[in-house]
Formats: sequence, C-alpha cells, structure tokens
Amino acid sequence: MYQTVGGKAYWHCRDCRAVWIDAAHLPDEQAELNRYRLHHNAPADPGYRRFLDQLAQPLLARLAPGSEGLDYGCGPGPALAQMMIEAGHCVRLYDPFVHPDASALQGTYDFITCTEVVEHFHHPAAEFARLDRLLRPGGWLAIMTCFLTDDEHFADWYYRRDLTHVVFYREETFRLLEARFNWYCEIPAQNIVFMRKKGEFSA
Repeated sequence: MYQTVGGKAYWHCRDCRAVWIDAAHLPDEQAELNRYRLHHNAPADPGYRRFLDQLAQPLLARLAPGSEGLDYGCGPGPALAQMMIEAGHCVRLYDPFVHPDASALQGTYDFITCTEVVEHFHHPAAEFARLDRLLRPGGWLAIMTCFLTDDEHFADWYYRRDLTHVVFYREETFRLLEARFNWYCEIPAQNIVFMRKKGEFSA
C-alpha cells in the first residue's frame, strides 16, 4: 500500500511507480458525470486555449499537414479538437459520457490527444492498450496530466482531491509504457508526454 487518505487506500506499482486508488473507492458513473458537468471549458475561451497550447503547439510542430486525429476523452467543450481543425487537421471526437461514438474507435489515427484524461482511467492498462491499437505506425499519442512528484504532500495535493482523478503518473510510468508498447517517449514540457508509435519513421 502507498498511503491511506480520508479512509481511502492508495496503491503503487514498484516497477512504474504509478499510484492508484483502491477499486472499492472508485467513483460510480453518476458521480463522475456530476463532476464533469461542473466543467466549463468553452472552445472560445482564450485562457483555456492558452492552457491547451502547452500541448497543441509542440504537437502541431510534429504533425504532417492534413493529419487525422482523435480527441480521446474530449469532454463537452472539445476546444483542443477545434484548435487542431483550425490548423488544418481532421479530428474525430470520443468521450464515454458526452461523445460516446463507438465508430470513432473503429479507425486508426495519425495522432491521439488525451488532455486531462488519463488520470480518470479506471483500467489504465486496458485503456493504453486500446490507444496503441488506435494509433498508426509513426503516430503520436499526446498526453497532458499532472505528474506525481511529491509523496510527502500527496494527501493535500489538489489533483488528488478531485474525486474523478483515480490514477497518478510519474515520468517512470511513461518510460515503462514506452518499453511495453514499443513506443518512443518524449517529455517536451512539464506534465506533457508524447508517445510515438514505432514504425515508418526515424526516431
């Protein structure tokens, strides 16, 4: 066990050093939906677009013109998808709560974005395996999540206090995923991870 906070147990992996909440304390679907309804991330909000630019700008620099992408876990206001479309790319949406379009999970993509999404995964191993299947050789998986860096103050960490945040990652976590899925990992900025699927490209 990693820690117990407010009666809730958290576990950690000795290999990848990820931390997750015990399954007994996972939020149910209604609790998650209620929390997501409080989000107000409008595509036209300049502040939100600046926040997303931390991921969007370095990703755009790596994409070929007219790439096909998937905004995985896009939420009710898919601002990042709109930004990528404005830059000339084609983007489909998927979110299990607000855009549950199963057909979006039948194709493959040149890039997949997951901004403030992976910390919500109840079954992260299965989710990352799905993302690998959806990604074309040479494609980019772009992740934004707040890295866990301070064990001592975990109990008071604002990111942990969101009841829908159930798994927390460190750089070591993504290095293990890199090896497991034969990806190439870059960390271009704080809390930003790019995974490139090995294939028809030169690292």
